[in-house]
Amino acid sequence: MLEKFFNPDSVAVIGASRKEGKVGRVVFDNIRKGFKGDIYPVNPSADEIDGIMCYPSITDTPPVDLAIIVVPARAVPFILDECGAKGVRNVVVISAGFKESGASELERECVEIAKRHGMRMLGPNCLGFINTYSDLNASFSGDMAIRGNIGLASQSGALCTAILDWANIRGIGFSIFISLGNKADISENDIITVLSEDKKTRVILLYLEGIKDGRKFMDIASLHKKPIVVVKAGRTLSGAKAVSSHTGTLAGSDVAYDSAFNQSGVIRAASLEEMFDYGLAFSCQKMPSDNGVAIVTNAGGAGVLAADACESFGIKIASFESKTIEELRSSLPDAASIYNPVDVLGDALPDRYRTAINAVINDSNVHGIIVLASPQAMTDMKGIAEILVETNRVSPKPILASLMGGRQTIEGERVLSMNHIPNYPFPERAARAMHAMITYANITKRTYTQPPEFDVERESVRHILNRSREEGIRRLGVECLPILERYGIPIADSVIVSNRDQAVKAADGIGYPVVIKVISSEISHKTDVGGVRTASGAQELRVVYEDMVQRIHRYMPDAGIKGVLIQKMLRNGKEVILGMNRDPQFGPVLMFGLGGISVEVLKDVTFRIAPITERDAEDMIKEIRAYPMLLGIRGERPSDIHAVKESLLRFSRLCMDFPEITEIDINPMLVFEHGCVAVDTRLTLEERI
Repeated sequence: MLEKFFNPDSVAVIGASRKEGKVGRVVFDNIRKGFKGDIYPVNPSADEIDGIMCYPSITDTPPVDLAIIVVPARAVPFILDECGAKGVRNVVVISAGFKESGASELERECVEIAKRHGMRMLGPNCLGFINTYSDLNASFSGDMAIRGNIGLASQSGALCTAILDWANIRGIGFSIFISLGNKADISENDIITVLSEDKKTRVILLYLEGIKDGRKFMDIASLHKKPIVVVKAGRTLSGAKAVSSHTGTLAGSDVAYDSAFNQSGVIRAASLEEMFDYGLAFSCQKMPSDNGVAIVTNAGGAGVLAADACESFGIKIASFESKTIEELRSSLPDAASIYNPVDVLGDALPDRYRTAINAVINDSNVHGIIVLASPQAMTDMKGIAEILVETNRVSPKPILASLMGGRQTIEGERVLSMNHIPNYPFPERAARAMHAMITYANITKRTYTQPPEFDVERESVRHILNRSREEGIRRLGVECLPILERYGIPIADSVIVSNRDQAVKAADGIGYPVVIKVISSEISHKTDVGGVRTASGAQELRVVYEDMVQRIHRYMPDAGIKGVLIQKMLRNGKEVILGMNRDPQFGPVLMFGLGGISVEVLKDVTFRIAPITERDAEDMIKEIRAYPMLLGIRGERPSDIHAVKESLLRFSRLCMDFPEITEIDINPMLVFEHGCVAVDTRLTLEERI
């Protein structure tokens, strides 16, 4: 759909300038340097620019595939209208002065004009883009990118120029290099589609400060066939505030982004350094077929550091087959370590490295190799690099290198770079990159299934919620337990009453002992105000009931008590929590973990974006640190994991069916050897405007 956008046959530069140093002149000159298609400068005040005929308006040019707009912000809507009338369908608005500086209405006007004419717009407030395979530098960058197979898009134009300068020094090449700007129209979702379909692109790198349409992002990213690595800025509260002021982007919660990336198979990098560490590995190495690496080193300390890093990332240090061990024993010096990591000793020359690498690379337990080299007096870094190149040509397994040092590693680094073998200055970074490759290899093996459907009572729940909103009630407590029941989530035997006699009658029917819980939209934590009590008989219940109501009226006179819930007291269940908070970008973010007061103290929880699949539900349960407790420890019977999983899936369906629910917690849910039961819940409805 955007083929002619990033690979046009003709380009117009609207705002091309005769004056050196002006953005319009830099863009025009950059395009002229390599682009083989037609170029049309547009400037009503110039007849020609550097000998090339200039046009007074886009309406006067021959047909144009792509228009680059570099005019003051206030003039952009008029220019867009002219482009649309001309039949131009692709525009880049480099001009600044829109949403990022408070002029949101001006930006909306531009979007409406583009939409009316069926145009696609990159920007505004962007650097432009570079397509190395079309030799098109449609940007005001000071450099042209090197040709390669990394596709990159960044929401920050300033970072684009810094990245490009950094990459050019290191010989890192790109296929398409894009500055997204304010993403008024074209967003990361469009770019993922473009780069996924681009045959020259092998890996997609994204720097994002926010995601325009989170749900669509997940759908598109889940279908991708190439690694996607994302640096998402604004992880902290301070960072999120900076993002908002910088681009006007509404930053969603970082938990939601983590969950969305995880579920859609996106690799998240914590920094630009990590992003490129991963990008280099993906761009030129084969994917590992499984988890398990071999480490070959000439320095014991470096090998230990690499092994520690691998284990911390969840990478298996492969156990060698007996034939591999025998081959290493017979060919390496007696002082060498023949187990993983393989230490070929400080005096190792390239031939010894070759022997060790050839032995371990053929081991069926090894699925990737990290080769380390520390510069001893006799170390031939260039020779070691050449051995790696030789091996890499025939090996089906990824090879990552860490030539450690400075001046003495330069020649070796150059050999590796020219032959597309990633080199990392420290072992930990090589291990981290290998972990990213193993993670992606596992992602490619995923089978995506649809969330299950259930027979539920939607209309009954809708009636309950509508009635609450009509009464002006936004926050519900235990009185909304019937909502869960109508979605097939088991609840404890409960009856809502409005006086003491009703309480006794309800308790007699349920059976003692019982729990008494106050119902009030003004009381969030009932236990803090004595709003949760117990009774083991009718007489005790009468006393407790009156005492609880009086205490709450005394300490919280403004709290409206709507009633009291009489509930069967349940014992010996494990407490877990099911929760949901609605994120502005991604929708319902589900939470599962230890319940009761443990959730606030231990925070042993995990998250997913709804709707979830059966695998998602299983993973949520298994990911908490307390999962072994649910399986049963020290002779305890295991909890009913299947019942919890089904409750999570039904809970997910409830959250998807009713977008007016902004928050809901089931806390605690008690899990038994057979079955589980929701004991308490809180629900918040969106505020009507």
